[in-house]
Amino acid sequence: MLKIIVKDGENIERALKRYKRKHRNIKVMQNLRDGQFFTKPSVKRRREIQKAAYIQNLRDQEDI
Repeated sequence: MLKIIVKDGENIERALKRYKRKHRNIKVMQNLRDGQFFTKPSVKRRREIQKAAYIQNLRDQEDI
């Protein structure tokens, strides 16, 4: 569970922004969605390899 401590004199919008950032960074919703259906380990591995290849391709094109 995320806890955001609002400091003295801090704007509530600022605290809400910190909460949203933490929520996005720990990927709460993504983990919930991933847990809805079983994914075979081979499929997970294949997706990770595809993602790594995609990122590597982007980095290679950046260098050109």
